[in-house]
Amino acid sequence: MKIGVIGAGALGGFYGGKLCRTGEDVHFLLRGDYEAVKSNGLRIQSAEGDFTVYPHAHDTPEAIGPCDLVLVALKTTANEFFAELITPLVGKHTAILCLQNGLGNCEQLAELFGAEKILGGLCFVCLNRSVPGVIQHLAFGKIIMGEYTRPPQKRTRAFAALFKESGVPCTVAENLEQGLWGKLVWNIPFNGLGVAAAAGLPALEGAPIPETLGPVWPTDQLLADLDWENWVRVLMDEIIAAANAKGLEIKTELAKAMIERTRAMGEYRASTLIDFENGQPLELESMFYEPLRQAQSTGVPMPRLEALVRVLSEITVKNPHKKLNA
Repeated sequence: MKIGVIGAGALGGFYGGKLCRTGEDVHFLLRGDYEAVKSNGLRIQSAEGDFTVYPHAHDTPEAIGPCDLVLVALKTTANEFFAELITPLVGKHTAILCLQNGLGNCEQLAELFGAEKILGGLCFVCLNRSVPGVIQHLAFGKIIMGEYTRPPQKRTRAFAALFKESGVPCTVAENLEQGLWGKLVWNIPFNGLGVAAAAGLPALEGAPIPETLGPVWPTDQLLADLDWENWVRVLMDEIIAAANAKGLEIKTELAKAMIERTRAMGEYRASTLIDFENGQPLELESMFYEPLRQAQSTGVPMPRLEALVRVLSEITVKNPHKKLNA
């Protein structure tokens, strides 16, 4: 199977690297990591065992050509380039697996390439890209995979088996939308509050954003402070309530389970925190704005999510992609 990876950072590099290690024909579209991977391969450092693979490295999508499966692991801030980056990889029978965070991404892909080509994958993994060509795998790695707007197909289970053969735990979801909302239960509080903490709790309660921002907060700091932990819990409850108002049947106990698993992880810096510290654009549209719009459409009150979105919006306006301490 020929597999193309669009967005070969930490996420795409890890899963693409796993598939490459088991002998799949994996082609990476690379920018900053191109020379490093072409010359020295891709190195995965993991508690499960370090390994290096040598995938096909390309610096243009045209050089890859049509694939059987395309993994889309771009930051959602780059979705405007979907057509440019993915079209050269798509043939008549190509399947596109979107591994991005948040809501609205599969819809954008479906508009360009047809709903029948699109699958979504929920990635439960802790990763960092340390230097070009090197990815640090900290914990987890499971993927939950589902079809966009339809039940699982024969190909869905075949792709899941492909990941499992590469050492990635992978299950098939009957309802992809339910899974996407379930992941938001974790992503919204820990990504959003970690950045909002730089402005302080008063900002979330309506005070102006300070001119000088403090540091972002990783997961362990949020859960070590009773006020911030309360914000985590209430945000989770709001998201679950909105999902259930949409008929997605997410259990309320999910919030407690996620908090306890996160507490056991120790210090972890969610992807939005790293992007903010490095002066990169934040994934606000897919991870915060679109979920808020959909939640509001259900009629469920969302005061904490509305406050969080307001603060994140004001922070990015005051500090548009400005690297901290630079």
